[in-house]
Amino acid sequence: GINYGRIADNIPSPDEVVTLLRSAKIRNVRIYDADHSVLTAFSGTGFKLVIGLPNGFLKDMSSNASNAMSWVKDNVQKFMPGICGVAIGNEVLGGSDVELYGALLGAAKNIHSALNQLGLSDAVQVSTAHSQAVFSNSYPPSSCVFAENIAQYMKPLLQFFWEAGSPFCLNAYPFLDYMNDPASIDINYALFQKTKGIFDPKTELHYDNMLDAQIDAAYAALEDAGFDKMEVIVTETGWASKGDGNEAAATPENARTYNFNLRKRLAKKKGTPRRPKNIVKAYIFAIFNENLKPGPTSERNFGLFKPDGSISYDVGYKGLKSSSADSVVMSLKVNMYFPFNLFASHYFPYRQYLELLVLNAVFAHLH
Repeated sequence: GINYGRIADNIPSPDEVVTLLRSAKIRNVRIYDADHSVLTAFSGTGFKLVIGLPNGFLKDMSSNASNAMSWVKDNVQKFMPGICGVAIGNEVLGGSDVELYGALLGAAKNIHSALNQLGLSDAVQVSTAHSQAVFSNSYPPSSCVFAENIAQYMKPLLQFFWEAGSPFCLNAYPFLDYMNDPASIDINYALFQKTKGIFDPKTELHYDNMLDAQIDAAYAALEDAGFDKMEVIVTETGWASKGDGNEAAATPENARTYNFNLRKRLAKKKGTPRRPKNIVKAYIFAIFNENLKPGPTSERNFGLFKPDGSISYDVGYKGLKSSSADSVVMSLKVNMYFPFNLFASHYFPYRQYLELLVLNAVFAHLH
């Protein structure tokens, strides 16, 4: 899937985004709030949408079950079917607002209870995404545990999500780990390129890419906490295409390499060294660059698509626009040799269409 961030003033309307994602054949989408213009645009389209309960709502939802019920009615029930999940906050534990740590579990329980009362809990999964700040000792992967100041909040949260049938959601960025220690990390290891990788002496497992190691570090922490059967899903991952002077790895070439190889990795539908049977699932960050995001330049340059719907770089997705040269050539060929619309008939045989295209190319060359 893909993350649809909207901290920008130059991106397309939600209706145009629906068209873009259809063209790219992306069906799983995560947003960070429950904006009704977005929910309306996606309603009835066949997309699977995960919506977000922003961090600013957590205290209220935790302390007031009736407000949680109203929120679910207004933002979930009204737009069903199509919504498959609610993310309760984002990167709360390990974040800077410690007051939210205690509110996270209560908010998750009240939202889940409201979904259950409305008969929606089987269709809509409740979760929350964690950054790697919740971990301690994550290298090698088998040594990873939850940070001491996080564990008291994490364990009851995990117990609730385990009972609700929810996965552990992880925002995993090899880009950030590499940027933090470029002298010690082989960039090829971060980019899914050929490399010697790392060897975990405790488990005797070999890792040829950093994302697998990050996922297995999360599995190790879950095992240590007593939740060895919980699945890990990557809810954010990506690579910046532009950065500040101290972010030399943030280039279009590296961004393309990471996301292209990530797609290939996911297409294999295989697990990690520690969990070979658990197929890796991930949401790429993000659809667009978000020009109003604060922080370093890299934060504003994770997008796969430009505001006009064309691709930022080719990782195999189709944008709304192809090159003008390709459009002109195809138009000339179709108009010159086939002055009728092949797509007008739903019964036109696909094989025959391909044969005609071959003949079209031959005749064009001869003439």
